[in-house]
This record gives sequence, C-alpha cells and structure tokens, in this order.
Amino acid sequence: MTENPSFEWIEVTIDCIDVEAVSKFWCHLLGVNRVEDPLPGWARAAATVPSGPVLNFQPVPDPKIGKSRVHLDLRTDDLPAAIRRVGALGGAWTGEVHIYKEGTIAVMTDPEGTEFCLTGPPGSTTEC
Repeated sequence: MTENPSFEWIEVTIDCIDVEAVSKFWCHLLGVNRVEDPLPGWARAAATVPSGPVLNFQPVPDPKIGKSRVHLDLRTDDLPAAIRRVGALGGAWTGEVHIYKEGTIAVMTDPEGTEFCLTGPPGSTTEC
C-alpha cells in the first residue's frame, strides 16, 4: 500500500431522467460521438481531447432539485454564438453572467436544468 496513491480524472457522470435526450444534447454541443455505454440504460459521450475524461449519463428517477454542487466549464471563442447554440439544442441561458479578467462567464443549463458555464474571451459580452 502506498501513502500517496495516484489519481487520474477519467469521467464525469451527469444524473438525468431522459438519458437519450440529455446525452444527445451534450454530444451535439461538444461535437463528439456517443461511445459504448458503460451500463444498461446509461449513455457515454467520447472525450473532447485525446485521453481526456468522458461524460456518462446515469438514469435517475427524480428531477434535479436545487443548485448543482459540481458543474462543467466550457471555453468558447464566441460567447453569443455559443449561447445561441445551447438554446438551439434544448438548453438555456439562466441570465447569470460573471465577468473576470480571464473571461466572461454565462451560466447555462442542459435540457434537464443541470448547470454548466460557458467562458468567452476577456471582454466578451453575452449579447446575442
């Protein structure tokens, strides 16, 4: 047994009622394919970068309640276009914006209300 085990980030799992709809949203948004499902009833999206973490979609019986404690952050080169794309795929912009020196962040949701952030370049706006 080692005192300092290594860790490797391999996946993120999103709970959802409609696994098909939510996995389709994320696959289209990230431009990745669905890969072999990890378990019956689940779905898995490929990593966006070589050897990067995959996204799993786990079926759960109850809708999301309250704010997510963990969320994904996505970087984009065109924040207004990215906000429009999320909406076209069934997600939504919450209207929440945070401006930091490293970029402008728009808080978004997927079709079941799971929050994630889009980070645009410094000085970008959310005006669509």
